[in-house]
Amino acid sequence: MISIKKTVTIAASLLACMYAFTQQIIPIESGTKSSLRGLSVVNDRIIWASGSAGTVGKSLDSGATWIWHTVKGFEKTEFRDIEAFNETSAVIMAIAEPAYILRTSDGGLTWKKVYENNTKGMFLDAMEFWNEQSGIVIGDPINNKIFVARTFDGGFSWKEIPANKLPIADSGEAMFASSGTNIRTLNNAEAVFVTGGLKSNIFIRNKKINLPIIQGKETTGANSIAIKNKKTMIVVGGDFNAKESTENNCVLTTNAGTTWQYPLQPPHGYRSCVTYFKKNTWVTCGLNGVDISTNNGNTWQLISNTSYHTCQKAKTGKLIFFSGGGGRIGKLVL
Repeated sequence: MISIKKTVTIAASLLACMYAFTQQIIPIESGTKSSLRGLSVVNDRIIWASGSAGTVGKSLDSGATWIWHTVKGFEKTEFRDIEAFNETSAVIMAIAEPAYILRTSDGGLTWKKVYENNTKGMFLDAMEFWNEQSGIVIGDPINNKIFVARTFDGGFSWKEIPANKLPIADSGEAMFASSGTNIRTLNNAEAVFVTGGLKSNIFIRNKKINLPIIQGKETTGANSIAIKNKKTMIVVGGDFNAKESTENNCVLTTNAGTTWQYPLQPPHGYRSCVTYFKKNTWVTCGLNGVDISTNNGNTWQLISNTSYHTCQKAKTGKLIFFSGGGGRIGKLVL
């Protein structure tokens, strides 16, 4: 005899699967072949993307048409993250040696260099903004200290955090500039970020907590974090050299990192980005597809085999967009 509890669990799983099958990702013709890891969705109409070969683009009609620019003087640069505020203003991050941050106020026609760092080993990984004025950028450790800089004027200027106040990294610990989402705002004053490599940790409220996610190689660890509220978070990653592997590729917490658990059904491979959608629904993507969860990450259903680097929900809106290699853009249809 099957218990009532087990019957309810099976029914819930079936409903979740049925919901997942109603989801589909519509591919969008972008007009570029650049690898796009930076994505910022201002609202359901305004989307910005950035990537390889100095490429930055935007759409003002929900992705139907795109305008692309190659930033002059940065034709060989990878812009791995972007933060857009509206259809005219955005900030882009160039990863390494030297590392740059640029800003536009005219819709991407021209860009002003607002930060430059020529330090050996400098490698920026991600940006995050609390609002249109206050933001943060993080980078790989230098002398075992994770790089952090802040802006309080909308990205027009950046100030490095003093070395004696920087987070300390373990040996072999770094971050992945895979989707610009290994740092997220926690509240109006704090941010949370995750690391990978030989060690994979989460830094939250001045605490460093080791994550039970796969780690131990330069290619393993946490790639992305998403936050529903101050306590509920999901971290995804894996081994980007083993894109089909589901081994410890996702962990979740409902108590702000005090304890962590694995999903009953994890995402179906290495995942470079996760984003919170609404209610109990989350979306994650990676090299071999896209998964959705409708029960706060406890089970994940594969809804697409298409590769995407990042997924972002509109800041003010209800749509989710994706970007990936070869200029790939997609939109989630509910």
